[in-house]
Amino acid sequence: MRSIGVIVSSDRIEAAQAAGADYVEPTIVNNLVARSTDGVWGPNPDRETPTGCPSFAILFPGDLRLADPSFSADEVTAYLEAVLPVVAAHAAPGAKIVFGSGAARTIPEGVDRAEAETRFADVVRQARDIAARHDLRIVLEPLHRGETNLINSIAECAAFLDEHGIDGVPIVADLFHIMLEHEPLSVVREQGARIGHVHIADAERRTPGSGDWPLSEFLRALDEGGYTGSVSLECNWDDFPSEVASGLAHVRTLV
Repeated sequence: MRSIGVIVSSDRIEAAQAAGADYVEPTIVNNLVARSTDGVWGPNPDRETPTGCPSFAILFPGDLRLADPSFSADEVTAYLEAVLPVVAAHAAPGAKIVFGSGAARTIPEGVDRAEAETRFADVVRQARDIAARHDLRIVLEPLHRGETNLINSIAECAAFLDEHGIDGVPIVADLFHIMLEHEPLSVVREQGARIGHVHIADAERRTPGSGDWPLSEFLRALDEGGYTGSVSLECNWDDFPSEVASGLAHVRTLV
């Protein structure tokens, strides 16, 4: 049976567990970690998060310009070196860290695209390598064009990783971004061996079962592509306790 979890900030973990989530996927920025008044990132003293979490989301804050060659590479390194040990303290062995962070990776206006992509590739490698030292795994998430102008589809993500010779970084299949980019579900099957993590939601990023998106077809494409791992709900919530319970129950009818 496939594990079904929920992306949450730490204040919603108890409600997610009570609703029957198999696991929680805590967010990192301004949840697990926070920035002090002097600009240093470290553990967030105002949030309590359990240990043994299998995955995490929201790796970078938006003001770290990851695809800007003029931005300080040392600042990015310092952030990763400060934050990833904090994540590891709450992680299960081999836990996945979703590298989405659309604002941070957006190519700024006027920056040469090839140079920006080279710089971003360096960041992906560095994040992969520092994460590995803490028994964590980076998974790279395509994001729709409303969130970033760099890597908008599973096909683009695979091509980017191949072009820059980046191995050991699986791809996230997120139905929300797939639908907004009109990417065919056949890509999920074709790239199945490279899928390392999955996010799911229904239309308008509501809870599964509340809309008309092809949830069954998406999960079937994952199965046909050989992905047997977990699936995390990533939704916009109005009434979290009731909506997350119904969403989890609905996805379990499909897997």
